[in-house]
Amino acid sequence: MRGLYAALGMVPENGDLESVSPIDGEILGSVQTPKAADVDKIIADARHAFEAWRAVPAPRRGELVRLLGEELRAAKEPLARLVTLEAGKIVSEGLGEVQEMIDICDFAVGLSRQLYGLTIASERPEHRMIEQWHSLGPVAIVSAFNFPVAVWAWNAALALVCGNSILWKPSEKTPLTAAAVMTLLDRAVARFGDAPAGLAQLLHGGREIGEALARDPRIALVSATGSTRMGRTIGPLVAARFGRSLLELGGNNAMIVAPSADLKLAERAILFSAAGTAGQRCTTLRRLIVHQSIADGFVARLAALYALLPVGDPRDDGVLVGPLIDEAAADTMADALDAARSQGGIVHGGERLGPRFVRPALVEMAAHDGVVLQETFAPILYVLRYDTLAEAIALNNAVPQGLSSAIFTTDLREAEAFIADTGSDCGIANVNIGPSGAEIGGAFGGEKETGGGRESGTDSWRAYMRRSTNTINYGSALPLAQGVRFEIDG
Repeated sequence: MRGLYAALGMVPENGDLESVSPIDGEILGSVQTPKAADVDKIIADARHAFEAWRAVPAPRRGELVRLLGEELRAAKEPLARLVTLEAGKIVSEGLGEVQEMIDICDFAVGLSRQLYGLTIASERPEHRMIEQWHSLGPVAIVSAFNFPVAVWAWNAALALVCGNSILWKPSEKTPLTAAAVMTLLDRAVARFGDAPAGLAQLLHGGREIGEALARDPRIALVSATGSTRMGRTIGPLVAARFGRSLLELGGNNAMIVAPSADLKLAERAILFSAAGTAGQRCTTLRRLIVHQSIADGFVARLAALYALLPVGDPRDDGVLVGPLIDEAAADTMADALDAARSQGGIVHGGERLGPRFVRPALVEMAAHDGVVLQETFAPILYVLRYDTLAEAIALNNAVPQGLSSAIFTTDLREAEAFIADTGSDCGIANVNIGPSGAEIGGAFGGEKETGGGRESGTDSWRAYMRRSTNTINYGSALPLAQGVRFEIDG
C-alpha cells in the first residue's frame, strides 16, 4: 500500500474508519470521520464557496474540471489498482471506472460553454421572454461501494461546471478510493489557482452523515446512489424541507431472448451483464426471459458457460469474477438461493468458494414471483420462459424497479415494440446489447422504485441548476397577459 499511496500522492491517515479489502480481508488503511460540529462547519464552508464559485464564468469553471481530467489520466493506473483492492473489481473494470471519470470530465468541459436557455415568443407586443439557468447551491453526493469513484465524477463534474460547491459522502466500505480522488482534485484546484476554499469536501462515515446532509436546508441538491431502502430514507428527509433529490436506486433488470436472436451474441451479453462486477451493479442482469422454443438448449448452454467462469483474485490474469464486497453479501446470496430452491427453482452453480467468493448462479424458475421479485446484490440470474412477446414485456415490467432492460432479436417489429411507449417501462431499454454498462453520452437512471433520477446525458445538467423566466418590456405600454384589463381613471 505504501507504493500505491505514493503513486497517488496520498498521506496515510490514522483514523477511526478502516478500509478492508474484500479480496483477502486485509486492512488497507483508515480515514477520519467528522464529528457533528465538523459537519456543520463543512456545510457552512460549502455554502460560502458556492456564493463565490457561482460568480466565476462557466467556461472558467470548466477549466477546473479539465484539470481534474488531466490528473485522472496521469493517475489512471494506480487509482484503478486501488479500486480493485478496495471494491474487488477485476483489473479491466477498475481501469474502465477511472476511464469513465475521464470521459465525464471531457463531457462537462464541453458543457461549460452550453448552459443555455431559450428565447420564448411573448404574446405581448414589444416584450421579450427568455429563460436562464443559474447555479443551484451546494450539492451533496452520496455514492455506493460498487462504483466507488465514477458515480462521484458523474455528479461532481456537472455540479462544478454548473457553479455549485460539492460535498461527498462515499460508502464507508470504500473510503480510500474517495480520499485518493480528493487528493487528485486538490492537485487540480492548486493548478487552477483561484477556487474558493471549501469548494469540494469529503465526509467519511455511515448513515448518520448521509442523513445530516439530507436534512440540512443549506444543501440544495442531494444526489444519492444506492439501494431502494436507502432512497426511502434520504428522499423523505430531503422532501420534508422542500429540497431537491436525485435518486439512483435499485434495479431488477431483465433481458428477453427471442426465437430470432443471435444466441452467441446473447451469451456474451448475459455473461457480462449477470456476472460482471460479481453481480454488484444496479444494472446487473437479474432476470432472463427466454422463448419456450429455444429455452431448453439455451439454458443448458448457459449453465455450461457459467461453470467455466473464472472466479478468484481480481488482480490475477484471466479472472472474470472477483469477490463480493463482504461476507454479509455472500450470506444474503446463499439465503436467496435457499429461497429459490424452496420455491421450486433449479439452481446451477452458486457455490460458496470462500468467505466472500461465490460462483455465479443460474436459477430456472417456474413462476415470476417470490424471490424473483427481490433484488439480491449478487450474481444470481433467474431464468423464466415465455410464449408471446406481450407476455415477455409484461414480465419485464412486473417488478417494482424500472432501471434497465434489453431484448435480443433480429425481428424489427419485436425490437421496435420493446422500445415503444407500450414496451419496456425502464429508463434504459436496449436492443441486442445487455442492460449493464452505460456510456456517459446517454441519460442514466430509471423509473418507479429506481427513483426517477437521471445522470449525464443531453440535459441532465439542469438537475444541478435553477431556472429563471425573464420578461423584458422594451415598449412604452403595459399590456397584460391573456388580455386582462386592470385600469382606473385618474
